[in-house]
Amino acid sequence: MFITGASSGIGRAVAVAHAREGHNVVIGTFEGDPHSPDETVAAVEAAGGHPLLVQADVRSTDQLAAACREAVDRFGGLDGVVANAAWLHLAPLAALSDELWGRVLDVDLTGVMRTVRAAIPHLGTGGAVVCVSSIAGGSVGWAGHTPYTAAKAGVVGFVRSASLELAPRGIRINAVLPGVVESPQSLDPVHSGGPSGLERASHRIPLGRVGDPSDIADVAVFLLGHGARYITGQAVVVDGGLTVAWPT
Repeated sequence: MFITGASSGIGRAVAVAHAREGHNVVIGTFEGDPHSPDETVAAVEAAGGHPLLVQADVRSTDQLAAACREAVDRFGGLDGVVANAAWLHLAPLAALSDELWGRVLDVDLTGVMRTVRAAIPHLGTGGAVVCVSSIAGGSVGWAGHTPYTAAKAGVVGFVRSASLELAPRGIRINAVLPGVVESPQSLDPVHSGGPSGLERASHRIPLGRVGDPSDIADVAVFLLGHGARYITGQAVVVDGGLTVAWPT
C-alpha cells in the first residue's frame, strides 16, 4: 500500500491502519516535510507492519514513478494507493496571487493525478485507489481558501472520471471527504482553525466531537478492501454529520 503525505495526520493514520491489517506499507514523504517520517515508520513497525520509506514529492512525476518502482521491487507488487498529500494556505481572494494559486493546485489536485498516474501501470485486477478530498470544496465552501477548496472539489471530479477509465481493468477508485479532523494542518492557527477553531467546530458536529485521523483511515481501509469490491467513483463524506446538520 503506497500512501503519499504519510509523515503525519491522516496519512500516518492510514499507514498504521494498513499495518494492523497485515499490509506492507510504503510511506511517501518529501524533502522539507516539517513532520518526521521516522515517527510513521516506528508507528507502522509497532503495529506489526513492514514499512518502506520513499521520497514521493507529488510535484514530481519522476519521483512518484521511482517510488512506485521501488515499492514493486521491495514487495513484489502494488495493490493499493492512497493519494493523501496536500498543502493548505490562507489566501483571501483579493490578495491571492497567481503563484500561490498555482502552488496549492499543483500539490492538492495535480499531485493527486500524478500519484494515481504513476501507480496505474503497477495495479492489476482488484487494485484500488483512495484520493483524499475534503468537505471543504467537496461539499461546502471555505472563505479564504479558494485554491484549496477548488483543488479538493477537483479531486472529486477526477475520481469520477478516472473510475470510468479504470473499471474495465478491474481497478476501483474512490474519494474520501474528511470533515473537521484534528491534525497538524487543522491545528495551525494561521492557515486553519487552530485549537480554538476545533473547539468551536466540535459544538456544531452532531456526533459531538471533531474527527480523529483514525476515523478517516478506517474508511480508507474499507474502500481499499474486498468489502468495497463493488464501490467505485464515489465520494464518501466522513464528517460526524456536520454537512447534514441544519445550523442552530
